[in-house]
Amino acid sequence: MVSMPGTIRPPAVAGTFYPASAPALAQELEVYLATAKPPPLRPKALIAPHAGYMYSGPVAATAYALLRPLKDSVRRVVLLGPAHRVWVPGLALPGADAFRTPLGDIPLDQDAMAEIAPLPQVEVNPAAHAMEHSLEVHLPFLQAVLGTFSLVPLVVGGATPRQVEEVLDRLWGGPETLIVISSDLSHYLPYAEARARDADTVAAMMRLDTSLVGDQACGAHPVNGLLSLARRRGLEPHLLDLRNSGDTAGDRARVVGYAALAFTEPVRQDIEATSDTATRDKGALLTRLARAAIATRLGGAGATLPCPDWMRKPGATFVTLTQKGQLRGCIGSLEAHRPLSDDLLENARAAAFRDPRFPPLEADELPHTRVEVSILSPAEPMTFTDQADLLRQLRPGVDGLILEHGHHRGTFLPQVWEQLPRPADFLAHLKRKAGLAADFWAPDLKVSRYTVEKYKEPA
Repeated sequence: MVSMPGTIRPPAVAGTFYPASAPALAQELEVYLATAKPPPLRPKALIAPHAGYMYSGPVAATAYALLRPLKDSVRRVVLLGPAHRVWVPGLALPGADAFRTPLGDIPLDQDAMAEIAPLPQVEVNPAAHAMEHSLEVHLPFLQAVLGTFSLVPLVVGGATPRQVEEVLDRLWGGPETLIVISSDLSHYLPYAEARARDADTVAAMMRLDTSLVGDQACGAHPVNGLLSLARRRGLEPHLLDLRNSGDTAGDRARVVGYAALAFTEPVRQDIEATSDTATRDKGALLTRLARAAIATRLGGAGATLPCPDWMRKPGATFVTLTQKGQLRGCIGSLEAHRPLSDDLLENARAAAFRDPRFPPLEADELPHTRVEVSILSPAEPMTFTDQADLLRQLRPGVDGLILEHGHHRGTFLPQVWEQLPRPADFLAHLKRKAGLAADFWAPDLKVSRYTVEKYKEPA
């Protein structure tokens, strides 16, 4: 066992909820994980149960088996579980440097905890963590599938969905960060009644309903926060397993329900990332047409390419040019006012030669320029009461925004979320692009959103 310096939160339920012996624990985990057969998903967040392993271990393993292929990419786990021992009004950090299990010590991410510590709903409360099992039982599973990672552990008491969402939003990160919410379902109902209630609860989770209560899920407070953020960020829920203790190791007179769910981020339509032949061919045609339009203007040889019927219909496109990952031009249309093929060719030429931020593209630059084409959906006006309400509705990585006030107008494609992942930053920079102050607000501010299909040439 590797020991960490500093304050260690020792295991509280080793020997009761799971084996205290490292070899026995590792062997039991391997049995559960080897038996689990989850679908091939890349989860950003998980909901998994926290009972003794003999009862909930097989269900939890269905979620954790998804992580084995991510061992080299997930480096941080944000783990939230409900308070069973010491009540807190919001969310509690442990005031420790590491958490210990029989399999070793897990370092806590001090920088991440410092990021959320100023929030009014977050406190440091070692007592809330000292005997709490809702976080601890997940740690050996995470150690078994991820190996080395850092941890942000939070005990959740009476926090509102918005308060939990705000914390998760700050810690969201990229593919290196995994969110885990700990919760069981119904408690001590007869088997048939539990199955019916748990099915209703899971159905609510699948439609991202944020009104769950403790009788449905003991982790309702952190679950509701995740579901609220999942709705805003466009995550897709997947039910992996739904059973209860009567199915695993207990009698059926009084059972506890368990579910495992995974939440995946939206799949971007990217030519370099898709294996779908039709999508790949569509992306290749669009990017080749855009490149040919630029090459012809530079005096080079164009290309004779097909123009299928779908390109003759009205469409709105953006063409983005990059060199070594740096922007070299980006021009597009927000509304479909001409055939998509015409819009594409004109915007390709405009991005290369008429973007006022850059000099016209030179012929010797074209071989080193990467072409990306985005097809925009129709923009939909958003309804909101104030800026906080607007920010809550934004879906990072999904929404492109059009902001308008008087003669000021600006747009950001969804791709801009990669540089500005926080909604507040995204909106502030968009205001500045539109010629407004970053803190500008007016009741008649107009915001519309759209999505894109994105196709990019291979690097």
